[in-house]
Amino acid sequence: MTPPPTVAPAAPTPPAAPAPAAPAPARPVAGGLLVLAGMLLVALNLRAAITSLGALLDEVRGGLALSGAMAGFVTTLPALAFAVFGALTPRLVRRHSPARVLVVAMLILAAGQLVRVGTNSALVFIAGSALALAGIAVANVLLPLLVKQYFPHRVGLVTGAYSMALTVGSTVAAAAAVPVAHLFGSWRAGLAVWAGLALVAVLPWVPLALRARAARRAATAAAVAPRPARIRPGRTRLGWAMAVYFGTQSLGAYAIMGWLAQLFRDAGYRPQDAGLLLAGVTALGVPIALLMPTLAGRLRTLHPLVLTLSAAMVLAYVGLAVAPHDGALLWMVLLAIGQSAFPMVLATIGLRARSAEGTVALSAFSQSVGYLIAALGPLLVGILYGTTGGWTAPIGFLLAALAVQTGAGMVIARPRYVEDEA
Repeated sequence: MTPPPTVAPAAPTPPAAPAPAAPAPARPVAGGLLVLAGMLLVALNLRAAITSLGALLDEVRGGLALSGAMAGFVTTLPALAFAVFGALTPRLVRRHSPARVLVVAMLILAAGQLVRVGTNSALVFIAGSALALAGIAVANVLLPLLVKQYFPHRVGLVTGAYSMALTVGSTVAAAAAVPVAHLFGSWRAGLAVWAGLALVAVLPWVPLALRARAARRAATAAAVAPRPARIRPGRTRLGWAMAVYFGTQSLGAYAIMGWLAQLFRDAGYRPQDAGLLLAGVTALGVPIALLMPTLAGRLRTLHPLVLTLSAAMVLAYVGLAVAPHDGALLWMVLLAIGQSAFPMVLATIGLRARSAEGTVALSAFSQSVGYLIAALGPLLVGILYGTTGGWTAPIGFLLAALAVQTGAGMVIARPRYVEDEA
């Protein structure tokens, strides 16, 4: 009988290599919290320089001897600056990290606000305002990108959070500008104080910018990934519909920010009360700004929201034309509801793009073209107000713009993606 073959003893199984440790959650969470804090601080600055000027426009006009046409241009300047400088933001992001771009943007915002209160020249005032608004324009475009990059599964919630911060900043600036100016005896103080808020917003982005710079160097030393194909929203129906909706919504918003306090003054309210009524519009919008993006993200179609918000604006405009003094509180509430179209469209930018590249492209196109449209608002309202001496014609113009806004809103309400049309 043949003996069985000798079987060599099996080599001892080497101990399994320890699985690579999962990254500790502390670091990403801490980084995410720092980004969120930075976004909220930036958002607080995005309208303060504008609404504070709206509340003090009469004093600025007197102090700098601005003509009616020049005052109208000053109220139009935000939209023009946002259109021009917002369009440049994608190029900046391709060369530098968003954190680094935001550091420079907030420093420019602070510098511009200080320049405009340190001069007696109307032209220098306008130049300083344009400089400040350039910083805001860049941040406007970057925030939807940061939401998509850092919080892709919480687009509605985070967009709502920074929309609420934006509304809070706008409200506080509108309400506090006149009291601060009276406290220090000059409209310059009522505008200058917001430069400090911009400097505070720089702080979270400095470590993030340094971290991003180190990561970029490491990536360059390794392998250079091919650049994704550039997305061009201007060649899509969705891109143009987003731009028109964003633009006509902003047209009404900037006309209100620039002229609502003046309308209430003309209706018999004291300057302080007119400023508080303007602040009330944005104050009431705070909880709506938090909820609206989340609601937009959960609905299958945005048609009901678009129609509801437009109806609120129609009622508010008609009320302002017919009974601006007696119904002021009701019109203030309706304006707050109708202007929540802004946080809704910000959330829609992220919801209508599949990627970070698509988000920044759609954000830049919607805002740059949109703000060109919006620039007509304060300018034409100022011209119509100066020509007619009343508010019927300006409000009729705003109602016509609202009709265009509603039509564009019906297009963007249906779920679709810009990458599929580009």
